[in-house]
Amino acid sequence: MPQADIEKTKREIEEIIGLSAEDAILVSAKMGIGIKEVLEAIVKKIPPPRGKREAPLRALVFDSWYDPYLGVVVLLRVVDGKIYPGMKIKFLSTGKVFEVTKVGVFAPEATTLDVLYAGEVGFIAAGIKEVRDAKIGDTITEANAHVQPLPGFKEIKPVVFAGIFPVDSDEFPELKEAIEKLWLNDPAFSYEMETSAALGFGFRCGFQGLLHMEIVQERLEREFKLNLISTAPSVKYKIRLKNGKEIEIENPAHWPDPGLIEEVLEPYIRAEIYTPKEYIGALLTLCEEKRGIQKEIKYITPDRVVIVYELPFSEVVLDFYDKLKSYSRGYASLDYQFIGYRPSDLVKMDILINKQPVDALSLIVHREKAYYRGRDLVSKLKEVIPRQLFEVVIQAAIGSKVIARERIPPLRKDVLAKCYGGDVTRKKKLLEKQKEGKKRLKSIGHVEIPQEAFLAVLKL
Repeated sequence: MPQADIEKTKREIEEIIGLSAEDAILVSAKMGIGIKEVLEAIVKKIPPPRGKREAPLRALVFDSWYDPYLGVVVLLRVVDGKIYPGMKIKFLSTGKVFEVTKVGVFAPEATTLDVLYAGEVGFIAAGIKEVRDAKIGDTITEANAHVQPLPGFKEIKPVVFAGIFPVDSDEFPELKEAIEKLWLNDPAFSYEMETSAALGFGFRCGFQGLLHMEIVQERLEREFKLNLISTAPSVKYKIRLKNGKEIEIENPAHWPDPGLIEEVLEPYIRAEIYTPKEYIGALLTLCEEKRGIQKEIKYITPDRVVIVYELPFSEVVLDFYDKLKSYSRGYASLDYQFIGYRPSDLVKMDILINKQPVDALSLIVHREKAYYRGRDLVSKLKEVIPRQLFEVVIQAAIGSKVIARERIPPLRKDVLAKCYGGDVTRKKKLLEKQKEGKKRLKSIGHVEIPQEAFLAVLKL
């Protein structure tokens, strides 16, 4: 290749050097020049890392995991200073101090070094017991140094909540052990114990999103061989009380008395839906049904559209994604980001069985949709709860107001079978006696909701 062509090719590579190293190698092979010229262009184009070796240590944490022998292994980039074994370091977000026991790089296998300097990327081990002590985006510095943290760090907070219970209550100890082990490797996952009258002992868990929730449940079931029930996912709401306080709740069981509530705030997201143009009508209808606010519709190609909506997050965590795929025959995709809290007319809906509330079936719903959700729930419960010897009344209620009701009639024994004629007063006497017995049984009877019924309701 003539020298002029080589120089021209170099300039072309420098213009596209934003590609990965593999792509650059492919480009070099395609253009007929050696990898040496490509590497020289990379050195000229990409500036060297900035940082001062003599300055106090500042390192950025960008990943971590738990190792059974070393404790938590932290991947970091040294921005200023240096880090070496025996050095005492501090995590600025927690203030905890540890002593470094091992320093190294992956090249590609783990290789131990004596020191990491400013501009280098590597790993450290410091006898850290919990992954949540090494938070992603945190700044590591010397134990006694006073430096400014690196910008951009945010605390990881769960946004989707659900209860996880064992199908067999005898498996609760195994579930507890499995969650504790999983918690060691997943700092974005949180849990606390929860007791349900319908499901027994379990855990209220917090997740980063619906995908994170599905992954955690699958890992618990596959890795630890557990059979689990998860309650319907919910989000965190903010409630301003009349006394000026503001509380956060994610469990309907913690909903305060309606007389104390001044205002309820729910989380909103900005959703971007990418879809072929022929599905626009169906997806707009879906977003409107979910109380969405349309912000923008734009064509990125003649056949491809981006629909932008602001949606309540509580509407998205239930069945929005499934319907999105169904309405678009699998072609649409969803991307969203949290944009804050907004006032909304939300209420707590209780499900009552013979006037006794079932805590595991309580929901936080928008007032406009409460009647439809309540009607669907009580209708489904009527189908799946077995008949008793006494009447069973299923109600959906907001406070003291019943908004939907179904009745399961009692099983009846034919007490008139032994009456072959005779006076009608004899038949009336037997029927009244049966009626009194059922009334007495209803006052002391207890309805147990079977697991099958609860699973059917969760699918609804």
